[in-house]
Formats: sequence, structure tokens, C-alpha cells
Amino acid sequence: MSQQKPLVITASINGERSKADNPYSPRTHDEIVETALSCYDAGASIIHAHATNMELVAQESAEDYLKSWRRIREARPDALWYPTLTRQLGGEIRHILAIDDEIGIEFGCIDPGCTVFASLDDEGLPVGKYYTNSLESIRSDFATFTERGLGAQLAIYEPNFLRIMRVYYDAGKLPQGTVANLYFAGQYGLRGDKTMPFGLPATPTALDAYLELLEGVDVPWTVSVWGGNIFDTPIAQLAIEKGGHVLVGIEPYFDPVTPMSNEEQIGRVLDMAKAAGRPIADRDQTLEIFKSPRRKSATA
Repeated sequence: MSQQKPLVITASINGERSKADNPYSPRTHDEIVETALSCYDAGASIIHAHATNMELVAQESAEDYLKSWRRIREARPDALWYPTLTRQLGGEIRHILAIDDEIGIEFGCIDPGCTVFASLDDEGLPVGKYYTNSLESIRSDFATFTERGLGAQLAIYEPNFLRIMRVYYDAGKLPQGTVANLYFAGQYGLRGDKTMPFGLPATPTALDAYLELLEGVDVPWTVSVWGGNIFDTPIAQLAIEKGGHVLVGIEPYFDPVTPMSNEEQIGRVLDMAKAAGRPIADRDQTLEIFKSPRRKSATA
């Protein structure tokens, strides 16, 4: 059955990757526009993007995004995409709502938990901070998305993120259109060289552990590898075989020797899907598979 289900390819096109991290990383509005359109053409049906200035919040943050995405929507009116959170983290989603008010989006980010974002000092020991989203902000964001009719793209950094999601699912409080984006650890941490990985390794055992936590939960899921090269792991292939979906792109990808563009990563997934006999989802199929409240079948 999994071979017949269309595969959704999500491209997380920039994150906070600098040109030093990856020369293909789109940092300016012009680069974001060019890269997004190229990624849709390459086979991604949905894009996740960061703003050019992550210090902004609320309407100022929304305007930063919209300087790129008005142009992208003009060129491709049906483009699916979703912004990230601000540095204020969970509970500060005014920019998401402002973007939705102006141009309409089907999904937004919620990070339902806490993890460690650590660098390694000269002794190779972790220093830095915990990435924390309060339980109160998670509750508030879920409620706002439900009221607004926005699907929730959940970053699952650690198993407890998935446990929190499951509690909301079991209570009937999870927004329709929720997607569990399962994050696996590469060789490096979120910010690349000299940072500590988080979460579970990119192994079949780790994927099975996540899928065990998802047993009985009717929520689509994607896989990605953060701080490494997903194509050096079995994770993408396993997701394709098991009926999951794949998130690639410059944000999660890190290889200090061999940078890879967004388009090249999408192409690699296309080749894997073709070999496995899975078709690639288009925009409307993505909305159906991800159960967006704004898909045609939900609004008919």
C-alpha cells in the first residue's frame, strides 16, 4: 500500500544556515524567491522557510516574510509553504496570523516541547542553552490553530515532543491538519560543526521507536536528519517504504566538506521514490495527505 501513496517532499530551504555553512543557502529576498520557485519546479510540493531577519516579531516579522512570499505567490498563486517561529518561541505566533490574514497559508509551526541546543567548548563539553516551549504556550498555539483552521507542522526533536502531541490527540484537541515531522540526529548539532546533536540517531531502530509512539495515531509523518546528510542514512528510504514522507533542504542538511543544494536534495528523493514505485504528491494531494482543514474536500 505504501508504494501507492503519493510521497510528499517538503523543502526546508534556508533555516539559519549562513553562506559559510552552505553557499547555496538563500539569505536575501531575491534568493528566497528564486530558490522557492526552483524547489517547486524540482518536485517539492511544500516549502518551509525562515525570514531574512529572525530578530523581528509580529507584523514586522510578517512583513519580512511577505517581501519574498508576495512575489512567490504572484508567480505561483497556489504555492504551499509555512513560516517558522520567531526567537520569542512558542506563544508568539502573531506573524503567522498576520501572514495568514494577508495571503492565506494552510500550515504553521508549533514546537511542542524542549530540547538542548548546545555548542561544544575546547574540552568538547556542551555549553549553551535549552530550547524551551512552555506547556502553556503549546496549549495556546494548538487552540489558536484549531480556531483559525491552520494545520500544525510539529517539529519532533525528541520523543517527549511526540508524547505531548499524543496527549492532545487522545484528548481530541490536536488541530486538524497536524503533521508530525520526526527529526533525527546527524553527526553534528543544529548549528553544524562543534555543536552537539539532539534527539535520536538516524537509524531503523530510532524510526521504529517513533512509529511505536505513533501507533494508533492517525497523523501523517515525515522524516529528516539534522546536522548531517540524510542520504548517508537509511531514514529517507525507510520512510518511503513505510508510507511516510520526507523533509530535506539546507536547514537540516550539514556537511562541512560537501554542501548540497535544495534542488539536488529534492532530486535525490525523487530518484529514491521512483525506484520504490511511489508517485510524488502534487499540491492538492499534499493537502489531502496532510488533511488540511482548507483542502477542497474539507470545504466542499
